[in-house]
Amino acid sequence: MRKLKLDELNRATVSEFKEQDKLPVTVVLDNVRSMHNIGSIFRTSDGFAVEQVVLCGITAQPPHREIEKTALGATASVNWTYHKDAVEALNQLRADGYQIIAIEQAENSVMLNTFTPDKNVKYALIFGNEVNGVSDEAMQIIDTCLEIPQFGTKHSFNIVVSAGIVLWDFFAKLNL
Repeated sequence: MRKLKLDELNRATVSEFKEQDKLPVTVVLDNVRSMHNIGSIFRTSDGFAVEQVVLCGITAQPPHREIEKTALGATASVNWTYHKDAVEALNQLRADGYQIIAIEQAENSVMLNTFTPDKNVKYALIFGNEVNGVSDEAMQIIDTCLEIPQFGTKHSFNIVVSAGIVLWDFFAKLNL
């Protein structure tokens, strides 16, 4: 077996990516503190062709060298905006027709494996701070909460791992 060379992967250019159909998902980062996590989520968002990334609160904004270390250019392909207040950003997304979903461990959360996204719905998926999770203010206005089933001793996954799992799940359920 031979690994493919980069030019054999037939990836879209940035301009082609901007024009292609997108997964009907916006990723919302609520006070994410690690620039490496932010960059990795941009790269994952590019990989699954999400509509946009919304950065909120203390979440750093491109351009920044520490974000680019892990984004590897995805900040140029994935549309993004910044909002000081996550609740204002979420209210705007709701007004634009998005269903607001927190990725969090919470009372009455729905296990990711049992959730079936609707192809006719746009989703805003909120990923929270590495220590405190999705803010209490954002949790008060969500439509639902998805939880990733876990079976080990730790209390949570890293935010980048969570984003990868959830975005893959949405992509697979909506496109494969």
